[in-house]
Amino acid sequence: MSAQPAAVPAPRYRHGLVIGKFYPPHAGHLSLIRQALACCERVTVEVLASSAESVSGELRADWLRVCLPSARVVTGVDDEPVDYASPTAWQAHTAVMLSLLDPADGPVDAVATSDSYGAELASRLGASWLQVDPGRQALPVSGRRIRSDPARYWWALPAPVRAWFVRRVAVVGAESTGTTTLARALSDHYRLPQVPEFGRQWSRQRPGGLDAAWASVEFDLVARVQAQWEDEAAALTARPLLITDTDVLATSLWHERYMGSRSASVEALAASRRPDLYLLTGDEIPFVQDGLRDGEHIRHDMQESFRRTLAAGPVPWVELQGSHEERMAEAIALIDELAAEPRPMSPPLSEAHVGASTMSDGLRVGAEREKTAAGPHDDVLTDALEEC
Repeated sequence: MSAQPAAVPAPRYRHGLVIGKFYPPHAGHLSLIRQALACCERVTVEVLASSAESVSGELRADWLRVCLPSARVVTGVDDEPVDYASPTAWQAHTAVMLSLLDPADGPVDAVATSDSYGAELASRLGASWLQVDPGRQALPVSGRRIRSDPARYWWALPAPVRAWFVRRVAVVGAESTGTTTLARALSDHYRLPQVPEFGRQWSRQRPGGLDAAWASVEFDLVARVQAQWEDEAAALTARPLLITDTDVLATSLWHERYMGSRSASVEALAASRRPDLYLLTGDEIPFVQDGLRDGEHIRHDMQESFRRTLAAGPVPWVELQGSHEERMAEAIALIDELAAEPRPMSPPLSEAHVGASTMSDGLRVGAEREKTAAGPHDDVLTDALEEC
């Protein structure tokens, strides 16, 4: 007789609550929510964003929904001052939390946190307190540390959050200006995943080949797939950097070249996903026919169109000329400078407006104990303020 699988124990609680800024979501947050899901029939995750923060609460909630679809993730604005010693502040924060709950889920009977404020919050909600990984011993990471150095804590970031932090460099240019050669070489230099040009692949496989007239809808397809390839690579890259061979803005210029005008839909997509730097490959080198190119006679006009468009836009750009080695050297210097600065995030409300002096004596003692256990480089006081 084959062995029977062990019965899965029933959840101990009906409705669990996890709160935080999730600024940004990281492995510690996901572990905390998974622990709550394991012992609660349903779990509400509340993203308590403030107007001082530069990443919207809804985007953070979307990231969590992708990572943990079985949790109910909601978001609200909480600009109340963080003061653990103030009953008024506690009441204000609790009111925001209660307003985000769905009455159909029933009252909260479990609150899951890592930090010591969970005891007070659970008491105010008439719930049990589930403390998970106190002092962050298992997963020594916090949103504050990630904001200051995302590359160091890259291991702790879920894929959609990684994609947001990635610094993106788009290599663009007219036909036969060395864009693909440079993009590939730079990706190899930084050991990054390749992001090829989908438009080139589509040119090979499109019905009718190069002789058939182009349709506007084809450029919508090219733009969407190019954006998808870029985002997939950004989620997989081993560091917060990505080099792309062309981008959606370039697709808009090719639409104008073939259709006589810009595409509103492609332009809108391009405006929603601007890179951090454009590298424009110069057109001073000879034209080389590869069997797909058909614009030698207008190559310099196309290059001028790129220059005008980039000059009118908000993204920094540099035109690279000279030999491949000279282009590489200049590009690497520019990218190294860009990659040295993490994507900026404004400080959360707690860091911007609250000092440790606002903490109650009881919470201070608990947090200092956690800080000692976690090590001299951890600032649990700040982390606790941030997550409440």
